[in-house]
Amino acid sequence: MKDKPMGGVVLVVDDEKRVRESVRAILEDEGYSVLEADDGESALSKVAEDRPDAVLLDVWMPGIDGIETLKGIRQQDQDLPVIIMSGHGNIETAVSATKLGAYDFLEKPLSLDRLNLVLRNALSQRKLVEENRALRDSFRKGSDLVGHSLAMKEILDQVKIVAPTHASVLITGENGTGKELLAREVHASSHRIQGPFVAVNCAAIPDNLIESELFGYERGAFTGATSRKKGKFDLAHRGTLLLDEIGDMSLATQAKILRVLEDQVFQRVGGNRDVEVDVRIIAATNKDLALEIAEGRFREDLFFRLNVFPFHIPPIRERKEDIMPLLTTFVEEFGNSYSKPDLVFSTEAVRLMTAYQWPGNIRELRNVVERMAILSTGRIIEADLIPESISRGKPAVHDMDMDSKEADYRKAKETFEREFFRRRLERNEWNVSRTSVEVGLERSNLHRKIKQLGLVNPEKGSGNG
Repeated sequence: MKDKPMGGVVLVVDDEKRVRESVRAILEDEGYSVLEADDGESALSKVAEDRPDAVLLDVWMPGIDGIETLKGIRQQDQDLPVIIMSGHGNIETAVSATKLGAYDFLEKPLSLDRLNLVLRNALSQRKLVEENRALRDSFRKGSDLVGHSLAMKEILDQVKIVAPTHASVLITGENGTGKELLAREVHASSHRIQGPFVAVNCAAIPDNLIESELFGYERGAFTGATSRKKGKFDLAHRGTLLLDEIGDMSLATQAKILRVLEDQVFQRVGGNRDVEVDVRIIAATNKDLALEIAEGRFREDLFFRLNVFPFHIPPIRERKEDIMPLLTTFVEEFGNSYSKPDLVFSTEAVRLMTAYQWPGNIRELRNVVERMAILSTGRIIEADLIPESISRGKPAVHDMDMDSKEADYRKAKETFEREFFRRRLERNEWNVSRTSVEVGLERSNLHRKIKQLGLVNPEKGSGNG
């Protein structure tokens, strides 16, 4: 698809050719690009395929009328401005259209001044909604990307250099180090800030579903595909797509990703039509892709396309000077969330938390701070609220005194298993399917083991996937 004109793209839907031609002439004089559809079916197809910025929709048409077409448009895009037109306008029709989310209602014959005003306002509102969404995402997700270490300062300096370009970015680092946050920072600092930021965890989607998730599918592509569905590439058009855990993607899907990177074109599952898209790709992984390439699990040509500008985020144990600013950020966040403003850590609490190695990185640190903020009854968060495994600086498997009378084999085995499975689940972001493969245990057996050991995902309350 070519870049959209400054005025935007308007889809005119009317079964009368004369009306469409008249409206086209008016809008093109005002600097808009115009698409046409003569019925509801073709209008829905053009909304899905061509992504217009606004729709002028006639009410009275053969087949699917304007109201039903409006319902279909709303299923595809909740924010797309739809302006209803009718030569038989009445209050009842206008009210019905407004309830379904129509932006405005125009009576035929159209007033040129009224048409231009309504369309201009509709497009301004859509732009404002997109900008607010982007800013909201930026503020909500950007607070964790803080740090005083030399490594983080260098990363943030490099973001300023690469963000304004169209270069692909590859982010590596352990789980929990903030790879998605860095991707959002690149997006927020780029010229695509007004476009969407779409993230997809490639490891969390089964191989047989990953292509339809990324590229969407056509109606009838498989059992249950009753209508066309947009994929992540469609949704990220004119924005940024984060392919998280790309090292877990199948070779077949990698080949299709490579084509999109090279040509900015893809085909939906079950389709044969090329869909052009303008998307910046950011990939992230906790795997050593060089090793994956050597063992035949990752395409070398895809690696070179992704690795135009690489970032590596060190684990938090290698940048201890970032722990204090992170503690400050999180305690302020959760203090406000739980109506406990001005919360601070005691000197001893800071010392113990700074000394800990944080194998779960920032994600683990954030969860611990939230727990302590909830439990705190005063302004100062004391060291006694720190989980024992952290305050002692040792993993929970050593919490049992092996010389005590209680240290029998059964309890020692249970303690070891609890810590072993907890750490594996945390490393896989509590995805049970991935963890079961890693530890060599059937998924159903792992679910039983999680329940037996009383393991709980701190973010969702149980294992997922």
